[in-house]
Amino acid sequence: MIVLRNETAIVMGAILFALLAIGVLLLFLGLRARARAAIVSSDNRRLEAMLRTSTALAMVVRGDGKVEMSAGLADWFGLPAPPRSLVEMSAGDAGLTTDDAAMLAHDVAVAQRSGRAFDRTMRPQGSARSLSLRGARAPAEFGNGVFVWVHDATDTRGEIERLREGSARMREAYDALTGLIEAAPLPMWYRGADLRLTMVNSAYVAAVEGRDATDVVTRGLELVEGSDRGGPIAGATTARGHGRPTEQVLPATIGGSRRTLRIIDVPLPTGGVAGFAVDIEELEQARNGAKRFAEAQRGMLDRLSAGVVQFGGDRTLEFYNQPFRRMFAMRAEWLVDRPEFDRVLERMRESNRLPEVRDFPGWKAERRDWFVGADGATEENWHLPGGTHLRVVAQSLPDGGLLIIFEDRTEQVQLASARDTLLRVRTATFDNLFEALGVFAADGRLQLWNNRFRALWGVEEEFLSTHPRVDAFAERVASKLATPARSGLISDLVRSATGERQQRGGRVELADGRHFEFAAVPLPDGNALFTLLDITDSRRAEYALRERANALEAADKVKTQFVANMSYELKTPLTSISGFAEMLHGGYAGKLPEQATSYTEAILDSVERLGLLIDDVLDLTRGDEGAQIERGDVDLAAVTRIAAGAVQPAIKRHKIDFAVEVARSVGRVQGDQRRLREVIEHLLRHALAALPQGGRILLHADGNATRARIIVSDDGPGLDADSIARAFDRFAEPHLQPGGERALGLGLPLARQFVEAHGGTINLVSELGQGTLVTVELPRR
Repeated sequence: MIVLRNETAIVMGAILFALLAIGVLLLFLGLRARARAAIVSSDNRRLEAMLRTSTALAMVVRGDGKVEMSAGLADWFGLPAPPRSLVEMSAGDAGLTTDDAAMLAHDVAVAQRSGRAFDRTMRPQGSARSLSLRGARAPAEFGNGVFVWVHDATDTRGEIERLREGSARMREAYDALTGLIEAAPLPMWYRGADLRLTMVNSAYVAAVEGRDATDVVTRGLELVEGSDRGGPIAGATTARGHGRPTEQVLPATIGGSRRTLRIIDVPLPTGGVAGFAVDIEELEQARNGAKRFAEAQRGMLDRLSAGVVQFGGDRTLEFYNQPFRRMFAMRAEWLVDRPEFDRVLERMRESNRLPEVRDFPGWKAERRDWFVGADGATEENWHLPGGTHLRVVAQSLPDGGLLIIFEDRTEQVQLASARDTLLRVRTATFDNLFEALGVFAADGRLQLWNNRFRALWGVEEEFLSTHPRVDAFAERVASKLATPARSGLISDLVRSATGERQQRGGRVELADGRHFEFAAVPLPDGNALFTLLDITDSRRAEYALRERANALEAADKVKTQFVANMSYELKTPLTSISGFAEMLHGGYAGKLPEQATSYTEAILDSVERLGLLIDDVLDLTRGDEGAQIERGDVDLAAVTRIAAGAVQPAIKRHKIDFAVEVARSVGRVQGDQRRLREVIEHLLRHALAALPQGGRILLHADGNATRARIIVSDDGPGLDADSIARAFDRFAEPHLQPGGERALGLGLPLARQFVEAHGGTINLVSELGQGTLVTVELPRR
């Protein structure tokens, strides 16, 4: 029993030992496998990272048709999940198209059988990616499989397409440029590095009269003549040497005609030189014509009344005319030196020929901008000291210069101001006239009217503002007339004035009893002026005056007859008194005492005045009949002296200082000698009646080639304004002076009556305390 137990213990120990050994071995193997697994895991992560960052992803197609690919590659193909076979790579609207999937399956099958690699480009459905697939047989570990590397060639393909399109555009541009050069009407050519012609166009061939371009190049036919120093080769050499285009103007014979060509040579990066020629013969002729035109234009500008000045692109004076020099008081010697624009303005300012401004530098800078003005001409008005008005027009020129025109508008401004004032006065006058005025145009429309016109006809301003025709206006105002049927007269009058240019007028009565005098007057501009004047009051006064005149005429006849009879009746006793007084004064009744002699002289003087007064009364009562004169040749100097002698006795009695001046120029006149003598006597007696003793009277007579003049002046007390106003009134109330010498004052009215009968004039000037002066002027014929 004890032995059995020992053996059992030994066996159990051996088993435990074996188990322990196996555990140690398994632990060793596990640790080594773990280490290897860690290495493999690290390698897998590295490879996976490389695959993730690679521009190409791989898929494996096994021999049984199974497909292995990553989710990222499935996304490239537009699939929601990795497919399990090639058939699943085409899934309706996603993945490859049916045709692309079939071609891929064919390529894979060929690679499995023959081991031949394949390349193919495919575009998944609904995707903008372009995928490049490269397949080859897989290693043996994968069985009879195929590795397919998929590369995203979207960017590369797009670049290739862009390069291909760019190349196509460049080729098209080259072809177009070649065609343009060939079709260009200008001769064009290209020289190689040795400056020999290598290419010419058809225009060049035609200009040099060659067969074709090859013939021209082979023979080296040049377009223009010249040597190496001044010909086409020299221009090409200069262009290539300086590295920039050059121009030459050279003569050439083309088509048998002498032409002027501008040759342009352009160096190219290839070492060659391209060139073309422009025919400028017409341009040169046009330039010469423009030059002649400019000279003619400047000659014309020099004859203008306005001042003209022109500045060049460098702002120096190029041209001026004589009115400009005179207008701004500039010396010709100074202008010949071509001063600059700023200096010219300064000289104008020194001559006081510029407007007064506070900031002259700023003002001058603003005028300097005229050179670059792009909005057409600039116009200003300059008001110079002294009242001169200048209209200034500045026009920038295409060459950068400036043309300025100075027009003196002083007279126009003054006339315009006067015209504006006249228009304002005329408008105010037109609106405030008592007459009703309306202006009708040539087409019969009412153009203008004043307030009186509208109020007279009682029409609204709105109606007149429509400028009605005369027919419509006449119809509108017909009811205002006493006889509405006469409204057509307005239309007839306006048509007569506008069409026939005749003035017509008349009188019309309104329905309210007022009377108007109307007229239609043709105006110079073809219009017609229609006027209406209210004559209601004058019409009534006319009736009253006519009745009164009839009554006065009857009374005047009675008065005239009475005065005439009384005058003749007074003449008889007056003659007796005069005769007996003369007899007494002459001593027929014996010698009279000295006092009685003075009495008789007074009687004679009174009788004389009374006789003259009776004659004056008779003349006045005769009116126009008494003013009738007999025409004859009258020596006015003799008449003047006779009249002076007639009043000499009265002058002596009143002790008056009497001076008579008769010039030779008084001459002779055509008239009535008796009436002219009476005129002078009336003037002298009028002066004598106003003078106290010791006064002074001057009688002066002279004349010229057309008129004779008689002047009577005195130093008496003079007349007041009321007396002057009534001096020539034959019906004035008696105006007695001390001594009663003036009596009824009939001398001046009779003098005026006789003077006017001779076609002359009489004028009286008087001032209280200074005397009186009467002037008579008589025509020679």
